[in-house]
Amino acid sequence: MKIIIAPDSFKESMSAELAAQSVIKGFQRVFPDAEYISLPVADGGEGTVDALIAAQHGEKIPVTVADPLGLPVMAYYGLLAESKTAVIEMAQASGLMLVPIAKRNPMLTNSYGTGELIANALAQGVERIILGIGGSATVDGGVGMLQALGVRFYDENHQLLGSTGNILSQIAHIDIQQLDPRLSQCKIDIACDVSNPLVGEHGSAAVFGPQKGATPEMVAELDNGLNQFAALLQQLTGTDYRYLAGGGAAGGIAVAAAALLGGELKSGIEIVMDALAFEQHLPDADLVIIGEGSMDGQTAGGKAPLGIARLAAKHQVPVIALSGVLGDGVKGLHQEGVTAVFSILPRLSSLSEALKQGAENLENTACNVARVLNMGRHL
Repeated sequence: MKIIIAPDSFKESMSAELAAQSVIKGFQRVFPDAEYISLPVADGGEGTVDALIAAQHGEKIPVTVADPLGLPVMAYYGLLAESKTAVIEMAQASGLMLVPIAKRNPMLTNSYGTGELIANALAQGVERIILGIGGSATVDGGVGMLQALGVRFYDENHQLLGSTGNILSQIAHIDIQQLDPRLSQCKIDIACDVSNPLVGEHGSAAVFGPQKGATPEMVAELDNGLNQFAALLQQLTGTDYRYLAGGGAAGGIAVAAAALLGGELKSGIEIVMDALAFEQHLPDADLVIIGEGSMDGQTAGGKAPLGIARLAAKHQVPVIALSGVLGDGVKGLHQEGVTAVFSILPRLSSLSEALKQGAENLENTACNVARVLNMGRHL
């Protein structure tokens, strides 16, 4: 029996790699002689760099950059030398987890550090950048990133705006004359797993702003700033990016990358599965195990488990999903190729306890699933 183990990370509990090993341990208690193919995945957010470094024997490049509040932080990106590709997670430099809860305020944060990571990768001579934009602390439209790459922003009095904090509402003019010329020789794929537009009731500020510390008043101001920024981009490029699908991801950085860096939005999980050569393992597989910390209606909207399930369904391979929490709308996964879904929580517990015991609970649940499968073979 050949079983593909392909979980995403269980956020704040275990990495995708640890989750994969926990599932394998559980199954081996029942099927010790099965062939296990460990393919931990990510969808552009946390774990994307590690997944692709492992898949293509890359290396981590450490860089000191500005965090969302402008303070120095040690971040890293992945360098896949053979393919001249850099894999960058925005969360490394501009992530929400870098900002203490009491200081989370998207009026004060920006994406400058992400631009610094891109600039460092360009200095390595890369010809392709995979930019994972999940988990950001910002709603700055990618302005900070652009500043780090040479774009200058001016207010209505033609005064140069600084590179700290969120300057969206002050921008009246954009100067791209100093934009890093190396970008013209580099293809940028933006790994995105949401379809929200830049502005409006489903836009970046309205949907994601509150998660990053925005009050209702801040949401309104940020949305106005993003609208103003989009109008300036339209004057510059001739394209209206306000309602680009996925343009609202990560505080609008997707729009900045698409408009001025030549970036192309793609499904994060599809980028990762391609790098892992995932499909080549499916024709003779008997089962695929997927998982992540929480599964609900959003999972069916395009996150990592769904991408794997759809690909497995193409090869008629059954898929079992293991998750910490099963939320509203999870039944929709059954229509997308997921055969069965199980929660790994054995009892009521505090969140901290559930996170701490994640690997143990996942292993035990995997073992019980394997026991049921084994029983089915003899019925």
